[in-house]
Formats: sequence, C-alpha cells, structure tokens
Amino acid sequence: MRPDDRLVALVAVVGGFLLGFLDFVWIKFVPYPFAQLGNSTATWAVAAFAVGWWVRSGWRRAALAATVLLVVAVPSYYLAATLIQGDDLAMLWAPTSLLWMAFGVLAGVVFGVGGAWARDPGWRSVVGTALPAAVFFEEAARYAKAAAGPYRTGLWWNVAIDVALAVLLVMLVGRTTRQRALALAVAVPLAVVGYLGFAVAS
Repeated sequence: MRPDDRLVALVAVVGGFLLGFLDFVWIKFVPYPFAQLGNSTATWAVAAFAVGWWVRSGWRRAALAATVLLVVAVPSYYLAATLIQGDDLAMLWAPTSLLWMAFGVLAGVVFGVGGAWARDPGWRSVVGTALPAAVFFEEAARYAKAAAGPYRTGLWWNVAIDVALAVLLVMLVGRTTRQRALALAVAVPLAVVGYLGFAVAS
C-alpha cells in the first residue's frame, strides 16, 4: 500500500530538514573516517533514493518527493552551521546554497525515480537497484584519486567504506541473486558516467 500524497509531502519536508541538520551535526561530532559520510554527495543521493523507494509507485511522485527532500536539506544544513558554529545566516540564500539546491533537483529526480524503479519488474529494477551502488562507487573513485595524490590523508579508509556500502545497499535492495549480480554489473558504468559528470562540473 503506497503512502498518500499528504504523508509523502510531510515526510519530504521533515525528512529534508532532518537530513540537512543532522548531516552537519554528523560532520561536526563524528570522528574520522566516518565523519566523511556526512560530507558525502552519495549519502544525500541515497537518502533521495530511499524516499523514492518508500513512495513505491508513481515515478513523478517519487521524483518530486526526493527533490523536495534534497532542496529543503540544503538551507537546513546551513541553518545548523549557523546555530552550532556561528556561520553567517546569509549562507542559507547564498549562491553556493542555490547551486546545491539546483543539484538537489537533478539528484532528486534521478535517485527518486531510481528508488521507485527498484520495486518494478524487469530492467528498471536492475537500474534502480544499481543507482545507490553506483553513487558510492563513483565517490570511492574520487577518494582513491585523492588518496593516490601527493597529499595523502588516509582517504583509503573512505574508499573501503564507500565500496562496502555500495555492495551492502545492493544486497539490501535487490530481491534475487540475479538482480543483485546484474545491479552490481550495471553500477560500474553508471559510476563512470557519474565520475565524468563530476569532472565536468568540477
């Protein structure tokens, strides 16, 4: 039974506020290397995927709910930074914040739809299930590149954590061994696409 529209709207708004606020708290107080999970585009993308998966059906509803979640999370994050460490409140509407909200719209659509697709039969379920793994694989690749550079800061721990989470998410979301295996295979080229996208967007 899928949730009704009012519940979906409530969860998207409240969930977005909690995602942004608690993400900053996580970064501030959780020790390394796990603190990096807060400072992670993959974590936010998977939150959007989870909302789409929870919505169950209707890709438009899933996309909209996930988008609202991520867009609300951005000013909530900067509000937490203001309250906890005294950052300027103007960051809530600064160009950086607006840019992250724009990325939130894109990620919300992609991963919200992916969450809904993960429940569908056929190829959609494979692609949907692959998306959370792909985004963590992509982030692991960026950590690996940084860790191999001249300023190594122990980022290989983050590579290992991201790869482990990618595999774990496929195991949890996938419903059959075949679907999980296909999703892991599909996640690799999707991760490459994401990596190239980050490189272009800097």
